[in-house]
Amino acid sequence: MPAATSKNAIAIEKGSSLGRDAWLRLRKNHLAMASLWFTVFIVFISFILPLVPGIPNPNVTHPDLQSLPAFTSAKSMEGVEVFYLLGSDHLGRDVFSRILHGGRVSLAVGFLATFVSLTIGVVYGAVSGYLGGRIDAAMMRVVDILYALPFIIIVIILTTYFGNQLWLLFVCIGAVEWLTMSRIVRGQVLSLKRQEFIEAARSLGLSQWRILFRHLIPNTLGPVIVYTTLTVPAVMRLEAVLSFLSLGVQPPDASWGSLIKEGADLMGSDPALLIYPALVFGATLFSLNFLGDGLRDALDPKSSKD
Repeated sequence: MPAATSKNAIAIEKGSSLGRDAWLRLRKNHLAMASLWFTVFIVFISFILPLVPGIPNPNVTHPDLQSLPAFTSAKSMEGVEVFYLLGSDHLGRDVFSRILHGGRVSLAVGFLATFVSLTIGVVYGAVSGYLGGRIDAAMMRVVDILYALPFIIIVIILTTYFGNQLWLLFVCIGAVEWLTMSRIVRGQVLSLKRQEFIEAARSLGLSQWRILFRHLIPNTLGPVIVYTTLTVPAVMRLEAVLSFLSLGVQPPDASWGSLIKEGADLMGSDPALLIYPALVFGATLFSLNFLGDGLRDALDPKSSKD
């Protein structure tokens, strides 16, 4: 082939994966990207910054340094030099440090409980949708029954019997948050199991479990990822409600919900105790919801105009 012909040959366009296309669409959504970086920032400072030397213990009290304003340097009666970035509370504890450690608990509950609900909901919904028939109907009736249970009353009974334990919070939240996930996955599997690639897998003699876990569930990841980003703030709100009702994290430990509860009790004398954790908590919830909306648009193939 002549050199001129090779130089003028038509260039083959490089292929692109669905994941890369979704990432490119997500990058065009400036609000979603800003929310993503803000969420990463909040997770980083909540889990890493408290390990930095100089960040005070959130449970150390200085009774002589109560309710100090932000950016205050002081020396306690024990001779300890302290700097309150966001001021101190009614017991002389560092508000900034308590917000960081409270973020650890709230984010841990949000991510871990979501992971538990994700695992249970995806498997339960996929099995129900794939088997179909009477089994599907029976499994969905179980979901309906669990939906009808009075959640708060169950939490009160369990906390009265077992005490206010952090593991109990995971159990209570995980017992209800997987229900919607199972319905979403079931609907996806019902539409996917009649597709040609599933018929091809059956014709090759693949087992039902292999078809379910290697072909059906991976093809539901788009809606699952989107709903997961929306489940995290829902779980965090639920934990905050329980902590606000004194059914969640107990002193001296703190979460953003319990800090908001403490701030609400002292709002008249020191409104900063309510404002700071409420702003951080609200901004985090907004960021996670905006990120979920961005992922929904990015993972929707119909959003591509090409």
